[in-house]
Amino acid sequence: MNELVKLDVIEGIARITLNRPKAYNAFSLDMIQTLAERLIELAMDKLVVGIIITGEGKAFCAGADLKCLSGFGKSYGEALHELSARYHQAILEIRRMLKPVVAAINGIAAGGGFSMALACDFRVMEASAVLRQAYTTNGLSIDGGGTFTLPRLVGLARAMEIAAFDRPISAEQALSWGLVTEVVEDGQAVKRAIELIKEMKSIPLSSFAACKKLITDSFNTSFETQLEKEREALSWCADHPNGREGIKAFLEKRKPAYT
Repeated sequence: MNELVKLDVIEGIARITLNRPKAYNAFSLDMIQTLAERLIELAMDKLVVGIIITGEGKAFCAGADLKCLSGFGKSYGEALHELSARYHQAILEIRRMLKPVVAAINGIAAGGGFSMALACDFRVMEASAVLRQAYTTNGLSIDGGGTFTLPRLVGLARAMEIAAFDRPISAEQALSWGLVTEVVEDGQAVKRAIELIKEMKSIPLSSFAACKKLITDSFNTSFETQLEKEREALSWCADHPNGREGIKAFLEKRKPAYT
């Protein structure tokens, strides 16, 4: 395994650790390629019920490693075009994966690290950690789906403020703006992320998967089309073994035993 991205799986919960601590876990081409490959593998692993993404050391992820761009032997534009292709594959896997993905933000999340955290289903942020979009300050534009997820989390006006001024966002501010799910004490992000996934075991993964897909797709469909997609998903869930068990348990007034 490429140690730029570490992977361990315990009791069905996979933890991906970005492992370039000296570079604040900034993406190199090899690193982002490996991350995308790991996410593809985990999406199809039937023994994995949830994924946590975190960083080694004092940072979550500082985005693309701009120092590496000169080593591509190409223009900055060509280098970022190649890097973002692999990065966006990882983002798509996070959004399309029919499993919960939790960002355990243990330190600075900037640039691509910021957008990647926003792409996750849930974000647990440590009290001393900081978010920063970091693109515009460096003369770049936001990628990694950040222009899609950001206004949907905080609203158009706040998203424009974040894009225009690029001020550091504290954990307290991130929570009040709806950018993160929870704020925890330093050193507790991964532990809390594991707890969140375990809490979800009371809900069948099939139901979460259907809801995640519906919510993700809702921004691209009309209301009428969304209603039809909801009807199809509801019927699919009802005919799934977990759906049948849930309905039967409700009628029998007992706790369901989901697979």
